[in-house]
Amino acid sequence: MDESSTGPRPPQRFRRGIYLLPSMLTVANIFCGYACVVYAMRGDFQTAAPLIGLALVLDMLDGRIARLTGTTSAFGREFDSLADVISFGMAPAALTFAWGLFQLGRLGWLAGFLFVTATALRLARFNIQTAGTYDKRYFVGMPSPAAAGVAAATVYAWPYPLGDSRHAMLALAVVLVPALLMVSTVRFRSFKTINLGWRRSYLSLFVIAAALALIMTEPRITLVMLAYGYLLSAPVELIVNRVRRRGAPPPAAEQTPAQ
Repeated sequence: MDESSTGPRPPQRFRRGIYLLPSMLTVANIFCGYACVVYAMRGDFQTAAPLIGLALVLDMLDGRIARLTGTTSAFGREFDSLADVISFGMAPAALTFAWGLFQLGRLGWLAGFLFVTATALRLARFNIQTAGTYDKRYFVGMPSPAAAGVAAATVYAWPYPLGDSRHAMLALAVVLVPALLMVSTVRFRSFKTINLGWRRSYLSLFVIAAALALIMTEPRITLVMLAYGYLLSAPVELIVNRVRRRGAPPPAAEQTPAQ
């Protein structure tokens, strides 16, 4: 038997399996968003809210695995965006509506619709951005997974239906504030470029381990602090930068030679 005819086959089959792995993770992302809606309709918010967090983890993994394995494609990017509309747009809107927005009637479902629309607009704007036209250290507008995380962390911290329309105003803010930030031009830091210490130190790993320990110990409090801390980080940084620019001395005027 000619070995040259049988040698390349195993690598080719392995390549095909790797090519499907990112899309399988995207399908799992869609399933988490769908399951979140189902559990939210049942009123099981304690199960529904963490599914958005799981979808966020899967969303981070599929892109990274695609880049590591060299299997990125136009289909994968579009598929991932459609999945994000479900998991980070429709699922948080349905979750917050069942949690408290339903108390506000038409205003409640209108707020949920605005959140879904803002998510779709945010993803569309991100898809048309080309490399070299924006600073990779920042996102223009709040990322949709982070916006969904605000709603999920809030509901997970208090997984009980809001009793009346006054309490439902909290759900209105939880939906509308992230929606406005998603379609804004406020710049949010990208975690990919955050440097927590020296290049050769293990400080970043220690910080990640500490965050995981806090999540395992006090998940409700820690996740709320992380979600709202990121939400507030961009406006605070914007205000600080403006204050610094106002306090900086004006540039010296160029001196013209005497005539």
